[in-house]
Amino acid sequence: MTTASEMKGRHALVTGGSSGIGEAIADALAGHGANLVLVARDPDRLEKTAAGLRERHSVVVRCVPLDLDEPGAPHRLLEVVREAGVEVEMLVNNAGTSSRALVADSDPAALRRLVDLNAGALTELTALVVAGMVRRGRGSVVNIASTGAYTPAPVLAAYAASKAYVLSFTQALWAETRSSGVRVVAVSPGPTRTAMNARPGRGKRDPAQVARTALAALERRGPAVVDGHLNKLTAFLLRRTPLRLVAALALRATQP
Repeated sequence: MTTASEMKGRHALVTGGSSGIGEAIADALAGHGANLVLVARDPDRLEKTAAGLRERHSVVVRCVPLDLDEPGAPHRLLEVVREAGVEVEMLVNNAGTSSRALVADSDPAALRRLVDLNAGALTELTALVVAGMVRRGRGSVVNIASTGAYTPAPVLAAYAASKAYVLSFTQALWAETRSSGVRVVAVSPGPTRTAMNARPGRGKRDPAQVARTALAALERRGPAVVDGHLNKLTAFLLRRTPLRLVAALALRATQP
């Protein structure tokens, strides 16, 4: 496995790397001397983030503006990476989106795109990258899930379901690769101060805190971690509370 402290001069590929948790993880890795490939949809925001990382850490940062939910996007991304002569030592799957509405009131195509990005693109990109890691006998994959993965979430139904997939997929991949030298872990943040989670509320974590949790998880051996003590307790209780009660509480908590 490859930890953050071993990333100096090596390359990390971070999706959703232009802001929020992805930017914070990229910044933390750059602090260890890692070179970066950042992927996001907004080319201007992406280049602005990259410029800041280069200035602060004197590392190589490549930008790939790309919408990962488009068919074939993960393959196109890896073609760009290979043409640049980059070997991906660490993959951070952070790109994701959310939708806050009842399913009956939602755009079905938008829900499909959400699932394609949060689950489909993550799966395809991970499969493409992890094969090389297994052949080399080293590397790390960090998949950003959510505390929403631990319970059905009315009003956030597709989002929570997609993150439950990320958690389950990562745990299974962890079991498949645990003797290969590759480290695989799912990191589940709770409410965090990001553009995707702009609703006001107390107790939100900072992206830098999530980044510290993610990099610390690489030093351990388990398949999944939850960021923050309160979020850990919440996830523990959700798994042990009757579904009817959990669903009712979640519906009340997520109402506009």
